[in-house]
Amino acid sequence: MDRELENMYEKFHIDRELLTFAEEIESSLKERFEKIDRIAEYNQMKVIRAMQENRVSDAHFAGTTGYGYNDIGREALEGVYASVFHTEAALVRPQIVCGTHALAVALFGNLRPGDELLSPVGKPYDTLEEIIGIRPSRGSLAEYGVTYRQVELKPDGSFDYEKIRAAVNERTKLVEIQRSKGYQTRPTFSVEQIGELISFIKGIKPDVICMVDNCYGEFVETIEPNDVGADLCVGSLIKNPGGGLAPIGGYIAGKEEYVENAAYRLTAPGLGKEVGATLSVNQSLFQGLFLAPQVVSGALKGAIFAANLYEKKGFSVIPDGTEERYDIIQAVTLGTPEGVIAFCKGIQAAAPVDSFAVPEPGYMPGYESDVIMAAGAFIQGASIELSADAPIAPPYAVYFQGGLTWYHAKLGILMSMQKMKEEGLL
Repeated sequence: MDRELENMYEKFHIDRELLTFAEEIESSLKERFEKIDRIAEYNQMKVIRAMQENRVSDAHFAGTTGYGYNDIGREALEGVYASVFHTEAALVRPQIVCGTHALAVALFGNLRPGDELLSPVGKPYDTLEEIIGIRPSRGSLAEYGVTYRQVELKPDGSFDYEKIRAAVNERTKLVEIQRSKGYQTRPTFSVEQIGELISFIKGIKPDVICMVDNCYGEFVETIEPNDVGADLCVGSLIKNPGGGLAPIGGYIAGKEEYVENAAYRLTAPGLGKEVGATLSVNQSLFQGLFLAPQVVSGALKGAIFAANLYEKKGFSVIPDGTEERYDIIQAVTLGTPEGVIAFCKGIQAAAPVDSFAVPEPGYMPGYESDVIMAAGAFIQGASIELSADAPIAPPYAVYFQGGLTWYHAKLGILMSMQKMKEEGLL
């Protein structure tokens, strides 16, 4: 590292010993970073081609108000998403307030009283527990007579096919496959693994709906879950596909029948996709999607960099420093509440927004444990931006993700390690 750049990092109070260590790690990752760049280039071409196929014009950037009838921008954007994900249809709306809401819309739209929901990948993400009714909540699927069962993963994180076969029954209507790890220290699944699981389940019951929670996984690989048989793919626009520009929103992409069912749940029976004003957000949603492959590549580099730094300092990391990546999340088990808090303080201190704030654990809607969140983001809660969060509960693992640029992700990781070092935890 040249002296001029080193001086700049020292303005963030990162000591020289840590910078030297980080430079050695970064140099060792050159080939992996080049592979990430090739995937980003492929996905960039895919997005551009989808926009061209759908004849995107500046006329599509204008918003609508009121009912939003004949919103040509909304229709073009949904066409682009269907092309990118290779699906029959897509629902892409600012009225979907987050990834959890998108999942709820898809589930409630396609499940009916007496149906059963199956998770073949163990416990779902915390915020789905109240939607399903695992933790009692007003308006849950359980209150509407939808039952639920789950099959735990094997100790090595692989699918337990024997138990999945036993769990699928005549009432199994929808299978929900969570691609990313959530607040667990299990592996994230590749698209290929998801395809094998879907093929197995469809072999038992061909008419079951296979839905993938794709949050944090978009554009990490050159293919998406719909390419390997998923009937529905669901995600948030303030994560990967929004590219850091989408101010709100979510998407549901898949078979037309199931997307329509979700649309009737989002708006109202009989209205479906025909209504929903886009106000003035269309340009941000188009442009964010255009930038998404490059933004995701920066976040991936940051995750790999973090894994290698913390692993070499003796911490347990998932994925480890050499494993293939299938989402942008890096889990680091720090072992103590103090470690988690120090890590998050470092991430917050590296932020362009609210860098002066000090994150503290507290209650968050939808979570069972107190949660700490560090996110000095331009879009509130946007986890494609540099962020870290963790439940304050054993094994005291923190989940790091995002960074609109590789350089910002790098700074955040260095700041997290500096805070750990200053508090005697490294």
